[in-house]
Amino acid sequence: MTESSRPKLIPSAIAIGIGLLIWFVIPAPAQVKPEAWHLLALFVATIAAIIGKAMPIGALSIIAISLVAITEVTNPGKPSAAIADALSGFANPLIWLIAVAVMISVALTKTGLGTRIGFYFISLFGKSSLGVGYSLVFSELVIAPVTPSNTARGGAIIHPIMRSIADAFGSSPDQGTSKKIGRYLALVNYNTNPITSAMFITATAPNPLIVDLVAKATNLEIKITWAQWAMAALLPGLAMLLVMPLVIFLIYPPEIRKTPNARDLARSELTEMGPMKPAEKLTLSVLGLMLLMWAGVPAMIFGPALNLDATTTAWVGLSLLLLTGVLEWEDVLKAKSAWDTLIWFAALVMMATFLGKLGLITWFSQTIKDAIGGLGLGWIGACAILVAVYFYAHYFFASTTAHITAMFAAFFTAGVALGAPPMLFALILAFSSSLMMSLTHYATGTSPIIFGSGYTTLNEWWITGFVMSLVNMLLLVVVGSLWWGVLGYF
Repeated sequence: MTESSRPKLIPSAIAIGIGLLIWFVIPAPAQVKPEAWHLLALFVATIAAIIGKAMPIGALSIIAISLVAITEVTNPGKPSAAIADALSGFANPLIWLIAVAVMISVALTKTGLGTRIGFYFISLFGKSSLGVGYSLVFSELVIAPVTPSNTARGGAIIHPIMRSIADAFGSSPDQGTSKKIGRYLALVNYNTNPITSAMFITATAPNPLIVDLVAKATNLEIKITWAQWAMAALLPGLAMLLVMPLVIFLIYPPEIRKTPNARDLARSELTEMGPMKPAEKLTLSVLGLMLLMWAGVPAMIFGPALNLDATTTAWVGLSLLLLTGVLEWEDVLKAKSAWDTLIWFAALVMMATFLGKLGLITWFSQTIKDAIGGLGLGWIGACAILVAVYFYAHYFFASTTAHITAMFAAFFTAGVALGAPPMLFALILAFSSSLMMSLTHYATGTSPIIFGSGYTTLNEWWITGFVMSLVNMLLLVVVGSLWWGVLGYF
C-alpha cells in the first residue's frame, strides 16, 4: 500500500468521531426523521474525511456508498432497495457528462493541441508582460469548455507554458528573480483558473453537481442548460478576465515590462512543433462540433431533431475521437481522473439527493432562513450575507466539491425562501462556487501546482486571492445582474 492510499490515522479518527457523535450522541431535531439524521452523520463524516484528506476521495466515496447500503438509512429493512439507492448516483447523466469530457480532454495533451494554442496566443500578444498575461488568459479560455479538470487545464497545460516564458527572461525562484516576471505570470496563471471554471458547465467537475442541486431544489422548474450557463457567464466572465491581469499588475508589477523575446520564444516553439498534425486537426474539429452542439446551433439551423442532450454530445465526441484513432481505448482506460471523478461524483450526488428526499435540507435551510430573516434586512441584504458566508467559508475547505456538496443546497434553498429570484440567486451561487477558488493555495487541485513552483510567497498569494475575490464578486453582481436581466433570466 502506498503512502497516499493508506488511511491517515488522525483525520480518519476525527471523521469517524464526528460521524459517531452525530449518529449516537446528538439527538435529531423533532422535525427531522431518524434516517435523515443518520444519513447526515455519514455525510458529514465523509466531508470531514475529504477535508482532512484521510484517504483519496475516490476511496472515501466507495466506503460511503458501502455504509449507505449497509446501514439502510435510505430504505430501512430493505437491503436490495438500499443498495439500489446507494448506487443510484451512477445513473445521473450529469456525472457521465463530466467523466466523458475528462476523457475527451486527454486529446488536448496527447496531440499537443493545448500547448499549440497557448504558444499561438503568446506569439500574437506577447510584446509586454501584460500581453503575456492576457495570452495565458485567452489560452485557458479557449480550452476551458472541453477540459472539466481545471487542474489539468491550469496546472498541466498552461503552467508549463508560463514557466517556459519566465525562464526565458531569467525569472526563477531558484535564482531569487521571481519578481522579474515569474511572480506576475504565476498569479495570472492561477487567477484565470477560477474565472474560466465559472464560465462553462464543462469547465470544472463540480458544475454539473450545482445544476443537479438547483433542479432538485426547485422541483425541476430551473434546469440550467449548457448554453444558458455559458451565456449567463459570458459578460461577467469576460469582464473579470479583462480586469484581473490589470489588478494583479497594480498589486505586484513585474520588473520587466517589455517582452519581445516572449513572441520569439513562442514562434520558435511553434516552429519546432511544425504544422498542425492530422490528429490535432481532428481533435479541433471534434471539439468545435461539440461546442456547437452544446450551444444548440445545429438544432437552431436544422430543427429539434439535432437538439441532443449535453451528455449525449459528450458521448458522440468521445466516439468520434475513438473512431478516428485520435484516442485509443488504452488512453480512455488510463484517464484516471475521469474514472475517479465518476466514483466520487456518484457517491456525493447520491448522498446529497437523499438528504433532500428525507427532508434534512428543507429543515436546515429553514433554520438558516429563520436566523437571517430575523435581522430584517430584506432579501437583498439577507442573501448578501448568505453569499458572503458561503464564499469565504472556502478558507476552511481544500475541495470545491466538498464545499458545494456540504453547503450549496441549503444556502440556495434559504436564499429563495428569503425572497431572492431563484434563477438570479442560482447563478450568483453557482459562479461563486468557482470564484472562491481564488482565495488560498489549497483551494483546488490547481493551486498547489502553481504555488508549489515557488514564484510567489504565501502572503502574496493570499493577498492577491482576497483582492481578486472582492473584484470578481463585485463584477459578478453588478455586471451579471444587469446582463441576466437583459437575457430575461429573472
